Amino acid sequence: MNDLNPESWWPSQYGAKDEHGTLNQITPQKIVAAARLVQTGKIYDLGRVLHADVPRFEGRYWQQTLVSSSHIINPRRPDGMPDGWGQNSINWITELITGTMQIGTHLDGLNHLQIGDRFYNGFQTREIVEEWGTNKLGIESVPQVITRGVLVDIARHRGIAQLKEGEVITPREIEDALTSQGVSMGRGDVLLIHTGWGLFWDTDPMRYTSGEPGIGMEAVSWIVENRVAMTGADTWSYGAVPGEDPQRPFLVPQTLNAKHGLFIMENLDTGLLATEQVYEFMFVLTHYKTRGSTAAWISPIAVI
Repeated sequence: MNDLNPESWWPSQYGAKDEHGTLNQITPQKIVAAARLVQTGKIYDLGRVLHADVPRFEGRYWQQTLVSSSHIINPRRPDGMPDGWGQNSINWITELITGTMQIGTHLDGLNHLQIGDRFYNGFQTREIVEEWGTNKLGIESVPQVITRGVLVDIARHRGIAQLKEGEVITPREIEDALTSQGVSMGRGDVLLIHTGWGLFWDTDPMRYTSGEPGIGMEAVSWIVENRVAMTGADTWSYGAVPGEDPQRPFLVPQTLNAKHGLFIMENLDTGLLATEQVYEFMFVLTHYKTRGSTAAWISPIAVI
């Protein structure tokens, strides 16, 4: 198949103007069924703490600067007091943040990856790119997510603590792991993959971003065929790095994102879920809705 052949991958099966991609698979009935999975009320936080020194892809950064000038300005107000503003001496501290949302635990928008100048559903760069972001497919167009979540623990299935960079996860391996865990994938589910690579997040950040294990292109087809609504892993991208074809970098997320409108989460913390062998849960994700952005910082949760 020619990746640049327009007829091969748009318009989307969800309509020529669709911006929700595979999240269309999540129905109200799916949300109700997910809520029924909750029996204990225990919450697993799948997000990582964001700070200036987190592992990151080249060219990306995040910096927070504290703004405490009110402590100087407030006492100078007409009704200021020596220790603050007013008789209650109020003060405050805020912060200034610079950087990219494509860092830390985040959700990629469908305006993140392109094939040539084409986004998901065939939208072109010259049509939707503005100075402030994109006028379609921005992260503000992504609905909040509640559905059934499934963890596939590939590391446990292989009997190891973590996979190695470049190791490819196959559909057969995913299916065998699901069978051994006693769960199955359903239409509209969120698929989380535990590789153990996240162990390097704190212990060896340079190693963490040097490569990663992940699915290959056969598993991409499996995910699409199984109508998965969203996916993510304990890795900084999605898919094995180095990939199966060195001439096609990041082909896995590019194909899922641009061709199929499938949303991807990166830098998830799946460690506790894997340790406690929690494989089925209600998955909840809410996110910042900044106009035209290509990603959002997230802290998704699993509830059992």
